[in-house]
Amino acid sequence: MIKTYLIYNPKSGKQNFTSHLDYVMKRLKETGHDVIPYETKYMGHATKLAKQACENLAEMIVIVGGDGTFNECVNGLMDFDKKPIIGYIPAGTCCDIGHTLGLSKTVSKAVENIINNKPVYMDIVKSNDRYFCYVSGNGAFIDISYVTDSRLKRKIGYLAYVIKGVEELLTIPKMRMKVIHDNGEFRGKFSLVLIINSKRVAGINMIYKPRLDDGLVDIVLYRNIYPLNWLLYFTSFLLPFWSTPLVKRFKTSSIKIVTNTRSRWNIDGESGGIGNQDIKVFKQAISIIIPAKSKLKYFKNQEDEASHV
Repeated sequence: MIKTYLIYNPKSGKQNFTSHLDYVMKRLKETGHDVIPYETKYMGHATKLAKQACENLAEMIVIVGGDGTFNECVNGLMDFDKKPIIGYIPAGTCCDIGHTLGLSKTVSKAVENIINNKPVYMDIVKSNDRYFCYVSGNGAFIDISYVTDSRLKRKIGYLAYVIKGVEELLTIPKMRMKVIHDNGEFRGKFSLVLIINSKRVAGINMIYKPRLDDGLVDIVLYRNIYPLNWLLYFTSFLLPFWSTPLVKRFKTSSIKIVTNTRSRWNIDGESGGIGNQDIKVFKQAISIIIPAKSKLKYFKNQEDEASHV
């Protein structure tokens, strides 16, 4: 029997996973899992449960929730050398991590992926004292995921983010930054900075052909050109491979950002800290089960067979 922790957030997305819990438990048990369910009760609880899974030598952790729940679990796992394999059932509003990895939000399909497919190693990024899985950023629209009313998200889903984004068009910041990376350093005034380990951010394809196991993270910086910042964002979103003096793109294994902005950083869709950031990529730090077609797209820097980290 495979010792498995099932950690689920009942308040993610449409808040209806509990109606699927019996099915998921039954299907996992049918396929050799000794599974114990744990419901998250408060912010940070998933991190504690993931640590508990490692301490109790769990072989697999099945995460059910949005990007924030996934992030909390990974932060719990990263304290341990021996980590359980991750199975993920996306259940949030956007689920950028799940979408990039080719995982279905349909519970039955996500469970079959866990049962029938194999794990790959995936990079994780550390920003100061906290890990993130797909994005950290600061500037325009960066707080939308956690300031948008949760009741509105339940009712109209992703459209709630769009409405909040339109509201914030008039409050785009100007951030002075010094950026130090693998191949040099530069300074400038920026309106938006993104450190991305994914294809999508906030439901938008931001990176063209990302690699999620190469030990590098994608950096996208938008120069401040008020009042035309919105035009720069729109063009960049349509052309995720576009790099110009106004939209700077590059890859690096580490980056230091020195800034005087008081804007708060966003880490995997949740509110982060303020000020300078010291960022480092941990290559192939976790093991997660994904469809074979996603492995061919994003995981080309490892052996064909992956097992426990």
